[in-house]
Amino acid sequence: MPLYEYQAARLNGKTVRGRKFADSKNDLRDGLEAENVFMIDCKEAEAKKGKPIKPKLLADFCRELGMMLGSGVPLIRALNIMVQRDIHPRLKQVYTRLHQDLQRGYMLSDAMTAQPGVFPLLLINMFRAAEASGSMEETCMRMAEHYDKTNKLKGKVKGAMVYPIILVVVTITVVMLIFLLILPKFFKLFDQMNTPLPGITQFMLNLSNGLQQNWVWVIFWIAAVIVAVKALLAWRRTRIYWDRFILKLPGIGKLMRTIYTARFCRTLCSCYTSGISMINSLQNTKNTVGNLYLESQFDMVIHDVRNGESLSAALAKVKGFDPKLAASVLIGEETGRLDAMLESTADNFDFEADLSVARMTDMLQPIMIVLMALIIGTIMVSVILPLPTMYNAVGQSGGM
Repeated sequence: MPLYEYQAARLNGKTVRGRKFADSKNDLRDGLEAENVFMIDCKEAEAKKGKPIKPKLLADFCRELGMMLGSGVPLIRALNIMVQRDIHPRLKQVYTRLHQDLQRGYMLSDAMTAQPGVFPLLLINMFRAAEASGSMEETCMRMAEHYDKTNKLKGKVKGAMVYPIILVVVTITVVMLIFLLILPKFFKLFDQMNTPLPGITQFMLNLSNGLQQNWVWVIFWIAAVIVAVKALLAWRRTRIYWDRFILKLPGIGKLMRTIYTARFCRTLCSCYTSGISMINSLQNTKNTVGNLYLESQFDMVIHDVRNGESLSAALAKVKGFDPKLAASVLIGEETGRLDAMLESTADNFDFEADLSVARMTDMLQPIMIVLMALIIGTIMVSVILPLPTMYNAVGQSGGM
């Protein structure tokens, strides 16, 4: 979808400039007219995709902006203050471009859109709705809380995976050192004794010799497999099947379902409580779940809700969400407090996700330790088993 730079006029005659993505100039004109802005001229702008800002920095950006706006600081002045702070050079560059575009007359949402890939679409749409309703301060603080919780959950999941990854790396390193440096010395001694070796020892001997002679090819094929897997997962259809498989894995699947449900519910809550219509809230939430299998079902949800079906009934058809989500939404619809129920449900799923991550960590640690012990133990057994035969052979040769 191309990015257009436009010049337009409002009903009061004020000229505005901005940038927006649209399929064509006609679509751009229609979109602006829907906002009571009438296009005068436009041209296709060059847009290079930037590096996304992390949730923690997004939370800081929204919080600082919201606090300054709440203190009566004008938007342009607030961005100028943020540019002057001692921050990372890349972030300073992003803020500088925002400030420059605001000085040219762009809306903040359009200025963020002009840096594709840097700001999430959810935040841009939330700010665009806030600009129309005049609730910029409240939206900033709400999104700061949203990204704080997103970062917290993401950090806990990463933290839970650190220990198993360290154990895997240590295990692989130790095994490779044993096979390439230590075992060859023992196996050389076994060859000199010319005695039959147990099956497990012979297997380890062949494996050690194979690694020594073909270690370059081993590294090559490992790298080739990694590249091939990444290439396959880059295809949308393959990624959908993979994401569906993840949701069905024992143990991990339940954790991921809870995390995805919590993420969806939190994002939908942030959009809906900001005054965005349910259809637009679902469209904004669609690409924030992080699972293509779930995201591929959102068109059906949006279609059903647009045709008059209740949100709870539409969500109940989605395969992969926690069933409690649809039940909670139904209660909110029946009581007329959907916004409050969404917020309560989001907090509940965040809590359950925390507990699930903690349980997964407690489960993975002993499993990884046992696996590491089994691998090292098997290697030790393969070395120890031939020793009695060797001693007997040495004793018989000495007796003769």
